[in-house]
Amino acid sequence: MTHVMVTGASGFVGSALCRELIQTGYSVTGALRRARNKIPSVTYIETDLVDSDAFAHSFPAVDCIVHLAGRAHVVGESTEDSFAAFREVNRDATLRLASRALDAGVKRFLFISSIGVNGAVTYDLPFTEVSVPEPHSDYARSKYEAEVALQAIVRGSGMELVIIRPPLVYGPGAPGNFGSLVRWIEKGVPLPLGAIHNKRSLVGVDNLVDLIIRCIDHPAAANQVFLAGDGEDLSTTELLRGVGKAMGKSARLIPVPAGMLEFGAALLGKMAMAQQLLGSLQVDISKTCELLDWKPPYTVEEGLRRCFERSN
Repeated sequence: MTHVMVTGASGFVGSALCRELIQTGYSVTGALRRARNKIPSVTYIETDLVDSDAFAHSFPAVDCIVHLAGRAHVVGESTEDSFAAFREVNRDATLRLASRALDAGVKRFLFISSIGVNGAVTYDLPFTEVSVPEPHSDYARSKYEAEVALQAIVRGSGMELVIIRPPLVYGPGAPGNFGSLVRWIEKGVPLPLGAIHNKRSLVGVDNLVDLIIRCIDHPAAANQVFLAGDGEDLSTTELLRGVGKAMGKSARLIPVPAGMLEFGAALLGKMAMAQQLLGSLQVDISKTCELLDWKPPYTVEEGLRRCFERSN
């Protein structure tokens, strides 16, 4: 594999992946709606994958596609209209892209899915690739439907499919929940999260990028599902302290019992947020490491430090 196309090339993970691919010696085409913050040596194509005509008349000569583009979480949405919007982008546009890639002779299609396909919480055992899927949100349901349909499209064809399900991805400039945690600590906001004893798996953007690149070429990756992670699990309290340490700040954490926080969240209708902060979500990356002869190149401590080394 020498020529890789990355969709969502200007996004948080996409831009990091494009930079690393160029440094590793790949030829890279970035597909995005609007080219901004261009990376030297990347060829950009401006297209909206939701448009049914995207790549209908021409397709770049690429060996592998890494499909990162998608509609991400929208807080507070859980209606049939929102599910339709997630499906349009995360399932339907993905399937059109895969069908056109198959017709164009693309050898491998990497779909970046979500650990949400497995579920929202773990109890006694971590998620593995063979855990029964229990997508818990419109976003996760749309990703799971895309996985199932992609597997049907490539079955018996000459194009290989690789599915990667990452948990929360952190790194410099990360959006979503991690970005919110960073802002709270940076502002010195006292947080009632000093006595949380959950266990959550994370993946640093550098570790995820390294895994994606391993999956581009590795023969054993063909037609497999992999879970991503740093190989270390942290409580929310440990994560906040780790972020503070990496920033050179002291996280102001108040030791409020988790039960009291859950009660308050229930009264306020914020149980989804509480689950993300108080519940456990662990992933087992044994298959990923063993089948691909891979290990995360950075520890959580190193990954957090790299977040703020780059941003300073």
